[in-house]
Amino acid sequence: MDTAIASPARPRTVHHPLPSGPQAAGEARRTAARTLALHPVRCPQEAACDILLIASELATNAVRHALPPYALTISLDSGRAGICVSDGSLSLPQRGDGHGALTTRGRGLQIVRALGADLFVSRSPRGKQVIAVITWRDS
Repeated sequence: MDTAIASPARPRTVHHPLPSGPQAAGEARRTAARTLALHPVRCPQEAACDILLIASELATNAVRHALPPYALTISLDSGRAGICVSDGSLSLPQRGDGHGALTTRGRGLQIVRALGADLFVSRSPRGKQVIAVITWRDS
């Protein structure tokens, strides 16, 4: 007989629809902050700030480059967070030209990567999900 042992500390996951306009980034940031407050994990302040910024950047990218509906899903676990923004577009993210010193667009995913996040894109029948995973040393 096979036996599965469940971890006593299961991830805390929150799914929240986002508005379809420019207010989506702020809503994503507020939702991420509420999630961290309501489902505390041992998360260093730097990682918490990164989670808020990543949620905002992914939501901004969705509104600028994809179609609604948009939603944010955050999963918190010991030493790790997954931040996912889903949208209604089948188009995959394109690498932008965000290299110039005065460039103000096309750097969202570069910022997310610079924060140390692993990025994944997953297609679904109704669109796609852009997922960032960050980890930290659990003390």
